Amino acid sequence: MVVPGKSALLAGARSSFFRAMVLTRRNLDWWCERGILSLVLGILVFAPLAFGAVDTWAWLVVQVAAAAVFVLWGARLWLNPRGKLLWPPLAWVVLAFMAYAVARYFTADIEYVARLETIQVLLFGFLFFAVLNNLRGQEEISIVSGTLIAVGTFAACYAVVQLTRNSNAVWNQDSPYLNRASGTYISPNNLSCLLAMLLPLALAYLLVGKVKIVTRILLGYAAVAMAAGLAVTFSRGGWIAAAVGIILLLGILLGHGNHRLKAALLLAVILLGGGFLTSHYLSKTVGYMRRVASPDEDSSVGMIDTSADSRLMLWRSAVQMWADNPWCGVGPAHFDYRFREYRPVTVQGRPDRVHNDYLNLLADWGTVGGVIVLAGMGIFIFWLKKTWPHVRREENDFGSGQSNRFAFFIGALCGLAALAVHSAMDFNLHIPANALVGVVLLALVASNARYATEQFWFRPQLLLKLIFSTVLGAVAIYFSVQTWRLSGEAHWLAQAEELPIFSAERATALEKAFACEPKNFATAYAIGECFRLQSQTGGSDADALGEKSLVWYARAIRLNPHDGYSFLRTGMCLDLLDRSREAEPAYRAAETRDPNGYYIVANIGWHYVQIGDYAAAQEWFTRSLKLCDDNDIARNYLAICQSKLAAKAAGKLMPASGY
Repeated sequence: MVVPGKSALLAGARSSFFRAMVLTRRNLDWWCERGILSLVLGILVFAPLAFGAVDTWAWLVVQVAAAAVFVLWGARLWLNPRGKLLWPPLAWVVLAFMAYAVARYFTADIEYVARLETIQVLLFGFLFFAVLNNLRGQEEISIVSGTLIAVGTFAACYAVVQLTRNSNAVWNQDSPYLNRASGTYISPNNLSCLLAMLLPLALAYLLVGKVKIVTRILLGYAAVAMAAGLAVTFSRGGWIAAAVGIILLLGILLGHGNHRLKAALLLAVILLGGGFLTSHYLSKTVGYMRRVASPDEDSSVGMIDTSADSRLMLWRSAVQMWADNPWCGVGPAHFDYRFREYRPVTVQGRPDRVHNDYLNLLADWGTVGGVIVLAGMGIFIFWLKKTWPHVRREENDFGSGQSNRFAFFIGALCGLAALAVHSAMDFNLHIPANALVGVVLLALVASNARYATEQFWFRPQLLLKLIFSTVLGAVAIYFSVQTWRLSGEAHWLAQAEELPIFSAERATALEKAFACEPKNFATAYAIGECFRLQSQTGGSDADALGEKSLVWYARAIRLNPHDGYSFLRTGMCLDLLDRSREAEPAYRAAETRDPNGYYIVANIGWHYVQIGDYAAAQEWFTRSLKLCDDNDIARNYLAICQSKLAAKAAGKLMPASGY
């Protein structure tokens, strides 16, 4: 019997230890990969179902999940020593826009909104890289595709139920869009964009995918459900975008001998079935009659005119805004706050966005941002052509022509085309849920460039790993800090909403919200409003409350120098404090920032009433009524002015005493 020596035992133990370490690292790497997949799927499910993630609380959930994705990706860089990174040319464009967004943030006029917009850009960019490098396998792509199709089907079914029940309830909220279905979104247009992206994907897997018969049947049901959900949104832009995506898909398949018959049959079914359902059902609904048969009768939500003419006016304002700030634009997410300076006289509502993502890009980010995005589109299209033969080769390798890779490629491509078309008519890229779906599809389509060439693969060395993991960790920490601040602000803002309007308790809650996020000009303005209205009620502390409101309005002006309302309220406070001479510059500043806003014009008329200049006040109220005839402030005060002026005129005509 041979007893192994001590050195042999140590070598064997060391070998076993290293094998165990390698196995452990592989297991951890696998769990990290599954964790990234689960988190991305969670984001893709949660965001569309949570009103499109437009509310602060919903976006913060997405932000936390994305931060976790970045942490797990950073861990994978170290757990897999042989791992490679995929970096196609489009990645450089994404990185360039992210860098530009950060640089533009530091020069923005309104820090708060610029920061929130830049955070979104960074999240979308880093998520693009994470999906590109962690979920590019065929199994992961199939799981992501199936999840997206399931989410689209659920949202579409919810929309159909809404229309059949004549309900505008969305979970625990109400949509302002009557006789139109919005599914799990507030706006039907946003739902239509989601379905326009996902319907081509479902049809591609139905016609081309290598799936089981049960799955194919389910895909057929999903496609029908999404088509029905799209129809009941009565979104004309969504219909056009979906038509472009589907026609592009069928056009591709009609050029393939394996799929020509199926594509032709589907086209016939769509035309005949769509025509039958439209004539026998949709044409009899209120939504169809208002949106399609007589579109001009249903062109507004509240004071926001959504007609084609109004959108053209918004587009002209955006073009003028860009012309005045050609290189870098007005700033990230600044359009809504700068719009009032460019407001047409017929647009009195708050548009929020341009209703055209391309013009919104130019207005906010300028020519520099537009050139970066245009370059990205050009590079994407160029590499699509390079990748196409390699993706189609797999489809040709099967006698039946069925291929999941090919199905995803053409389905996602057509979905992105639909998104690109719809973005010319609305602002869906600023709806987080739709932007997230678009980013994931774009990353997975771009990952197909690896089939065309090996030059985009590289194995990161120690220094590069350190840089990558440090950046990912820093972004995750930054997102966590921002989530903490914004969640505290959101909590106290929600508390304030429950308290009596303009009360001292409401002001206290708003002050706590401002302490959490001291850059939010809207909160500072709201606090000023509380103190101003309390001051107007009189009392021994009326002057002190008026002075406090002036302090808060001054803070709001420093944080957002483009808001005319803070200047307007400053002038009103000074009038109430009998400092009308000091008020004049504030009113002039307010008018400069919103020259065609009926509300500011009416309140400037109120100022002249306070100083007894009824002739000037009459001119301002008349002008305000011309801007908006549904205007009680101007109408009521105009009657007072006319009465005062008539009395004064009558007094002048009376003979002097003792004549």
